[in-house]
Amino acid sequence: MDDLNLLADLIAAARRAGADRADALLVGGASLSVQRRLGKVEHVERSETRDLGLRVFVGQRVATVAATTVDPASFAELAERAVAMARVVPEDPFATLAEPVPPADAAHLELCDNAEPDAAALTERAAAAEDAALAVPGITNSEGASAGFARYEAALVTSVGFAGQTRRSSHSVSAVALAGSGTGMQRDYDYHSATHLADLDDPVTIGRNAAERALRRLNPTRPRTARLTVVYDPRVAGGLLGHLAGAISGAAVARGTSFLKDKLHARLFAPGITVRDDPHRRRGPRSRVFDSEGVPTAPRDLIADGVLTGWLLDLRAARQLGMAPTGDAVRGTGGPPGPAPSNLYLAPGRLTPAELMADIREGLYVTELVGMGINGLTGDYSRGAAGFMIRDGQLAEPVAEITIAGNLLDMFPRMVPANDLVFRRGTDAPTVRIDDMTMAGA
Repeated sequence: MDDLNLLADLIAAARRAGADRADALLVGGASLSVQRRLGKVEHVERSETRDLGLRVFVGQRVATVAATTVDPASFAELAERAVAMARVVPEDPFATLAEPVPPADAAHLELCDNAEPDAAALTERAAAAEDAALAVPGITNSEGASAGFARYEAALVTSVGFAGQTRRSSHSVSAVALAGSGTGMQRDYDYHSATHLADLDDPVTIGRNAAERALRRLNPTRPRTARLTVVYDPRVAGGLLGHLAGAISGAAVARGTSFLKDKLHARLFAPGITVRDDPHRRRGPRSRVFDSEGVPTAPRDLIADGVLTGWLLDLRAARQLGMAPTGDAVRGTGGPPGPAPSNLYLAPGRLTPAELMADIREGLYVTELVGMGINGLTGDYSRGAAGFMIRDGQLAEPVAEITIAGNLLDMFPRMVPANDLVFRRGTDAPTVRIDDMTMAGA
């Protein structure tokens, strides 16, 4: 029996148990990973999972149950347990199911690669990455390299007529190198993940990048506290978009716990700045044609010409705010949906990174951030950081054990992107400059 028919049977069991409405989610997958360190394979892991989630509605009362085995013989018991739970929880006037829309064909998104490597192929990739890192002069040790593959499948069926499936794959490789010795040792890494093997970075490049980054961090200093310009490396600049996404989550806005709750249609960024969410990006790591509630997805500019255009909305948040859902629901089998972006990115600017830094007499170039010091109510921002000083427009000595601070309401309007955007993650940004931040050091 295929997954959609299986879920339809579970929905039928829920209706027989007394549910007025229901939806069922089946998530499965298989993964294989290899970890290698100092020439030896330390770990080979293969896992296969199939998890089931059932959400039932009894009037306006809602409950969710999950199971890690998919056994049709247990469907009646699972459904009865869910309905019994729903009958004793408080009513939720905003919980609902989406009107059914047939899911669009996702073939053009190319989300699933037919190439499935074995352990030997993954070992070869991990070895190539680690050997390349260890071959760089000055590298004294390795925390290892890894390579992996995963295949993911999900199916969603609702009692109001929606039925859809998604499939995706992922290939990955990473390396962690160490330079120096004793208390002066420094580490750094490189990592890449791609939907298709053909798009995966060369493992040798990954290893060399990790080594070169570790070497550049040797002998860091702790600079004096100052107000200065901070430039974010692309691998950490995406975090700024993550803070934005959290603040425009419809759930946070509806609860009144977002510092942007009163900023809809307000100018948050400088003119010309675009932040786009694109669930239809070809081979994107979070691409999808429908969300986890069966709502169709569409690309849109969350920030257009610097202006906040809308919220990230699942069905519940949309009803709370009196708006239409935006196809941003995500969920697991054991909990309710919640809003989140798909392939989120900051559109590139016109200046190269060198041009972006050219006029900075003294600044900070950040390559690593530590901690989650963000106040969602106020927008106050404080993160541990490491990177390099900028002197007369050039990267200078490495620095560590510092904190950068500001407020996102002040930082967003001062963000200036460079032109070096590369799509490597689910949330991507080019090099980003923000003037007039606080760096707390010695």
